[in-house]
Amino acid sequence: MSDLDRNPIVMFSAEGAPFVKVGGLADVVGALPKVLEGLGAPVIIVLPAYRTIAREKFGLRPAGAELAFAVRLGAASVPVEVWQGSVPGTAIQAYFLGGGGYFDRDGVYDDPETKEGYPDNMERFAFFAKAGLELVRRLEPAPRAIHCHDSQTGLIPGLLRTVYRDDPRLAGIGSLFTIHNLAYQGLYDPEILAWSGIDGSHFYPTSPFEFWGKVNFMKVGIEMADLISTVSQTYAREIQSGAEFGYGLEGILKRRAGDLFGIVNGIELEVWNPETDALIPANFSTADLSGKPVCKSALLRTMGLPQRKGRVPLIGIISRLADQKGFDLIGEAMEQIAAQDLQMVVLGTGQPKYHELFQQFASRYPDKIAVRLAFDNGLAHQIEAGADMFLMPSKYEPCGLNQLYSLRYGTIPIVRATGGLADTISDYDIERDRGTGFAFKNYAAADMMAAIERALIIFADSERWRRLMIRAMEQDWSWEGSARQYLKLYRQLNQKRGGGERP
Repeated sequence: MSDLDRNPIVMFSAEGAPFVKVGGLADVVGALPKVLEGLGAPVIIVLPAYRTIAREKFGLRPAGAELAFAVRLGAASVPVEVWQGSVPGTAIQAYFLGGGGYFDRDGVYDDPETKEGYPDNMERFAFFAKAGLELVRRLEPAPRAIHCHDSQTGLIPGLLRTVYRDDPRLAGIGSLFTIHNLAYQGLYDPEILAWSGIDGSHFYPTSPFEFWGKVNFMKVGIEMADLISTVSQTYAREIQSGAEFGYGLEGILKRRAGDLFGIVNGIELEVWNPETDALIPANFSTADLSGKPVCKSALLRTMGLPQRKGRVPLIGIISRLADQKGFDLIGEAMEQIAAQDLQMVVLGTGQPKYHELFQQFASRYPDKIAVRLAFDNGLAHQIEAGADMFLMPSKYEPCGLNQLYSLRYGTIPIVRATGGLADTISDYDIERDRGTGFAFKNYAAADMMAAIERALIIFADSERWRRLMIRAMEQDWSWEGSARQYLKLYRQLNQKRGGGERP
């Protein structure tokens, strides 16, 4: 039995499915621990105790007296409310930290009334970091590794290397910091350091805690964690390449290149599986594709689009409607797209300008374009199952999950070759009849249109398209391979920290 079989990995995140979800980060934190558990590595997840988490539904209960503690923040001692439970259907322990009113409010990152980030997010996630480490000090058996996800947890490696540097319960624990999206960094006033108990001497130009006169939680995590990962190999290279992808942190990332690893996210096959998916009108597989057109017909009805005669391709989009996702390209090319013999369904919410854009085009082309401005998990499954193609022209995409779902459902991705899209979609080669999708490199509407037009040409050849669908569906992007790579990093953390058994 290895050390990882006895001592858990503790994962810190601002969100995690099924308890609380805003974006893809929640899917990762919801899925990866299950696979690690299956590989014999126990995991504990730690999340903020948001008001929106259904405590009764998930069977959460207040922790006992052994986990009663307070944290020092500035001049105040703030009692920490600890709730505990488990991930449904597993033995994975889950802890939820509250107190001070930081998470007892509506919304996760943003105030639902103003649609802006809460003005005290700095204090909220600093409290979460410090309370989290105080929790770790009290866990038995002692954790083997701490895995921090994204900027909201970036202060944790900084606290480990400063405030808790000589703490006998924490000093031997290695930290892994995973970057899910480098663009969201967590920039705050330097007063947060003293408030968190970190001596002001650590804040000076070019220090791990300083970024243009501010404290940058993302930078702290990158500089102070023992190892760093991000969610695809291409994105790991891109964020070192310059300001376009590095957002001012490219030099630091390049300096730490030897400790930076790219691991593509996986998908939960029990959730995203056309053979068993209960959210779609008909199941199908590589051996029997007959359910796919049934799903397409049902989707057209649901979205209010007519069933056209012949083989008219249906393009699906499920996304946050934002500049990052390439919607400026779609807006520029929308008239050209509408001029093609195709139909399109769009699901998502985001920037108001894109709400208006799609509503205008849906009104102008009611037989071709349908839009649902909402978050709807059931409809997302129906689009993945019923569409013929899936469009993801992202400006940057650290990993992306929808292209992986699309492959699984034989819905051929049309993507910009960036980040995880480049790592997971191979461009179709008409001469060799190889590839799993259609990719373009330059971030330009003309290049996107060329990829769409190539897809339409191949779609017209039904037998060639069937082979492409089957090849896409046979791709294995399950979590197991990625989880094994994370296990290697956890073991590497042990080596960096000296290995051996913990007391």
